[in-house]
Amino acid sequence: MWCGLIRRILALGILGYFSVTLAAEEPLTIHLWHQRPAPSRAVLQDLVNQYEQENPGVEIQLLYKENEELRMGYQAAAAFTGGGPEILYGPSDFTGALDEMQIIKPLETLFDATFLSDFDPNGLTNYNGHLYQIGDELGNHLALVWNKRLFQEVGLDRAPQTLDELIEFGQKLTLDIDGDGVTDQYGLVWNYTEPFFFVPFYSSFGGWIMDADGNPTLDNDAAVKAFQFVVDLRDKYKIIPRECDYDIADSKFNTGRAAMLINGAWAWAKYMESPDVEFGLAVLPVNAVTGKYPAPMVATKGYWLNPYLDDTLLAESVKLIEFLTSPAAQLDFARRTSIIPTRFSVRNLPEVQDDPVISTSIRQVELGRAMPIGPEMRAIWDAMRPAYQNVLGGNMTPEEGAAYMQKLAVQKIGELYEGQEESTIWNSIMVALVYALGILLAIWALYKLVSGFIKPLLKNPESGTTRNARFAVWMVLPAAVFLFAVVVFPFGYNLVISLSNMGMTTVNSWRIIGFGQYGKVFTDPNFYHFLWRTIVWTLSNVVVHVTVGVFLALLLNRPLWGKGIMRVILVLPWAVPSYITALTWRGMFNTDSGAINLILRNLFGMQPIPWLTDATNAFLATIITNIWLGIPFMMVIALGGLQAIPRELYEAAEIDGASSWQQFKKITLPLLKPVMLPAITLGIVWTFNNINVVWLVSNGGQPGDQTHILVSFVYRAAFNLYRYGYAAAFSFVIFLMLAAFSIKFMQRSGATRTAY
Repeated sequence: MWCGLIRRILALGILGYFSVTLAAEEPLTIHLWHQRPAPSRAVLQDLVNQYEQENPGVEIQLLYKENEELRMGYQAAAAFTGGGPEILYGPSDFTGALDEMQIIKPLETLFDATFLSDFDPNGLTNYNGHLYQIGDELGNHLALVWNKRLFQEVGLDRAPQTLDELIEFGQKLTLDIDGDGVTDQYGLVWNYTEPFFFVPFYSSFGGWIMDADGNPTLDNDAAVKAFQFVVDLRDKYKIIPRECDYDIADSKFNTGRAAMLINGAWAWAKYMESPDVEFGLAVLPVNAVTGKYPAPMVATKGYWLNPYLDDTLLAESVKLIEFLTSPAAQLDFARRTSIIPTRFSVRNLPEVQDDPVISTSIRQVELGRAMPIGPEMRAIWDAMRPAYQNVLGGNMTPEEGAAYMQKLAVQKIGELYEGQEESTIWNSIMVALVYALGILLAIWALYKLVSGFIKPLLKNPESGTTRNARFAVWMVLPAAVFLFAVVVFPFGYNLVISLSNMGMTTVNSWRIIGFGQYGKVFTDPNFYHFLWRTIVWTLSNVVVHVTVGVFLALLLNRPLWGKGIMRVILVLPWAVPSYITALTWRGMFNTDSGAINLILRNLFGMQPIPWLTDATNAFLATIITNIWLGIPFMMVIALGGLQAIPRELYEAAEIDGASSWQQFKKITLPLLKPVMLPAITLGIVWTFNNINVVWLVSNGGQPGDQTHILVSFVYRAAFNLYRYGYAAAFSFVIFLMLAAFSIKFMQRSGATRTAY
C-alpha cells in the first residue's frame, strides 16, 4: 500500500514539475494590430525580429489590416468581448471614438517623463485630459508627387507652384500618345471622390470642416468654390480621369501613366522604388486667388494600449512600445521610408534634415492643419461623402451640395450620440413589457423542454425506447451545444441589443429601453427607400439566376461535345471567391480603361458609359456582377434535378406524340419543382443579404450612398456611426421579413410536397 502511495506521489510530483517547466518555457505573446503599408511593414518586421532576439521569452504576433478594417475589428474585439490585441497601431483620428467606448488605456503614468520629453508634442495624442497614443510618425498627410521623367519629356523641370500652374502643367502632361482618341497619360490623378482628399482644396479657398466647438462648418462659399474647382479639373480642363479612386490613381502614377499624384506619406516609398517613376515631391500649390496654400489634414500615427491587460502583459507591452519608438527604430523608418520622425533627437540628425523628401514633407506639415480626433469627425466624413459625390455626378449644384453636406453632418452627429436620452414613463412601461415578455418566453421554453424532451426520458426507465432516446440525446448534444453557441446565443444577443440604447457612448453602459429602436427604423425614410431598392435587386437577380441556370442545365443535360469542359467553365464564377470576382468586375466597369467600355467602343462604336459614377448605372453594374456569380449555383441544382428524372417518362411522352415544349411543361417543370423551390428560397435570402457584391463593386454605396441595399445601409450605420442598437433592430426586422417570406413561399408553392 505504501509503495503504491509513494509511486502516486512521485508521479504527481514529476507531472507537476514538467507542467511548471513547460509553462515557464512558454513564451509571452503580444499581439500587435497595425495598418502599415508594405515598405513600412518590412521595417516593422525587422524591428520585431530584433526585439524577439533580445528578449527570447517574448513572441510578437503582427497582424496587418486595412485602415477601416483595423478600426472596426478592434472595436468589435475590445468593446464586446474585452479581447483584441495588446497593442494597436494606427492614425490618431481613431482616438476620440476609442476613448468614448473606453477601449484604450491612458498612458501618462506608464511612460517616464524623460522618455516623453524627446517627442514632438504633435506626436503625442492627448484627448479629454489623457495621453492615449505615442506616435512614431508625424504627418499622415497629403502632398504633390510628380514624375520628373514625364515632366522633362514635355520640357518642364519643376513642379507647379500655383493652382493655375497645376492646370497649365496638367494640360501639357495629359496626352493621347497613340492617337486613338483615348487619353493614355493624365496630368494629375488622385482619389478625388473621397472627402479626405478634397479637404486641401476646401481649405485653400478659406474653409475648414468644423469650428472650435466641434460644430460642422460646411455650408459656405469656400465649399462651393472648391466643389466647382474639382469639377472643372475633370470636365473643363480634362486633366484628371472621369473616374478615379485610390487604386486607379495609385496604379496610373506608379506605372508612368500619370505625371502628378496627390497622395499621402504612407505611399511614397513605393513610388521611389518604381522603375517607371523618377520621384519628386512638392508641397501642394498655392491658390493664387486667395493667397492660401491647401492645408491637408495632419495627424500622427502611433501606438495605443488595450485597457484589459494584466500586469505582466502591460509591462511587456510598454517595453515593446518604447523599443518601437526609440531613436534607433525611428531612424530606421526615416531612412527606409522617408517618414517624419516624432523624436526631436532623430529629426535633428543631419542625415534626416538633408533628406529632400523628409524636408519637403516637413514643409507640407507646417502648411497643414491638425486633423480633429473627436468622434464627430466620423459623422462629418459620412456627411461629406454623399453630398460631394452627388456634385461630382451632376445630381446637385455646388450650392446644393454644400447645404446638404451641412444638414447631413448635423443629423449624423446627433445620431452618433443617440442613446444618452433620459428615461421617461413611457420608456419604463416599455422596459417592463420587454422583461415580462422575456420571462414568459423563458417559461414557455422551459415547459417545452420538460414536457417534450426530459419528461419522456424519465418515464419507464427500463424500456428499450427510453434507452434509445437517451442514446439519441447524447449523440445530438454536441451539435446542439455548437448550434446554441454559433446561432441561438448570437441571435438572442442581437435581439436584446435591439431593445437597448447601445451606441458609441453607451457601449459599456447600455440599458434596455424597449422598442424605441424599432420605432426609429420604421420612421426612417431610408428604410423604405432601400427596401424598395433591395426588392428590385433581389427579384432581378433571382429571376435571371433561375432562368439562365435552368436553360444552361437543360443544355448540359443533353448529349453535347466538350460537355465536361463546359461544365467546368460555367462553374468557375461560383468557384472563384466573390471578393476577387467583385473587384475584377469593378475594374472592368471603369469608364476610361475598363474592358466593358473598350468592347462597347471597339465593336459597336459606343461612347464610354459612366458605370460607377452614375447611380443608376452603378446599381445596374452590381446586378450584372451578382448575376454572373449566382447563375452557376442554380445551374448545378437544376442539373442535379434533371438527371434524377427517369428517362422512361420522356420516352412514353414521345410515343404519345408530345412535343418538346409539352414534355418540358408537363414533365420537366413539375419534377424540377421540389428541387428548385428550396434553391430559389435560398437564393432570395442570400441575395437579399448579399453585402459583398454591392459594397465592393460600388465602393461602399457610391456614388453618394445611392447604391445601398438594406444590409449595406445597416452595416454602415453600425460600424461608421456606432449605432449598435439601431443596427440590431434593423437587422432583426430584415430577419423577420425574410423568415415570414420563406415560410409563406414554401407553404404556398408546395415545395415540400412530392411531385409523384
